[in-house]
Amino acid sequence: MYTFSWNNTPFGRVLLASDGTALTGFWFEGQKYFGAGLPPEREEGAHPVFTLARQWLEKYAAGENPPLNVPLAPQGPPFRQAVWQYLRTIPYGTTQTYGEVAAALARECGRYVSPRAVGGAVAHNPISVFIPCHRVVGAGGKLTGYAGGLDRKRFLLRLEGALR
Repeated sequence: MYTFSWNNTPFGRVLLASDGTALTGFWFEGQKYFGAGLPPEREEGAHPVFTLARQWLEKYAAGENPPLNVPLAPQGPPFRQAVWQYLRTIPYGTTQTYGEVAAALARECGRYVSPRAVGGAVAHNPISVFIPCHRVVGAGGKLTGYAGGLDRKRFLLRLEGALR
């Protein structure tokens, strides 16, 4: 059974979701694709993974780079899974362009990967912040699309020192 919990964070109100084992969702209230993939059979409640997530978020919001001790299980097709896995390798306080992410994935899989396809996968990331899609920027470092809103993306990048 999926469990969900509303939480207030320094980044705004968020919805956490779990499959009973791992965090499967972290959505900002009102964000694009809010709750995508969350099954209709779910109940509101507490879960140990939510406690871990809140503790991690508190440290992150305080400007720390805490080790990720929250089990994550984003749901999606294989290409999106590959993109989300790659996003987890982008270091704290740095950014990469959609083109750089696409080129890195192309090297891994041995075939062309479209930056636009990467953008689509990034936009559908169901576990924002924990899977740091905010670290992906447009060509030349331009701040472009973020399902949680550009103001929030700017805030997160400033928090990490990746944006002045």
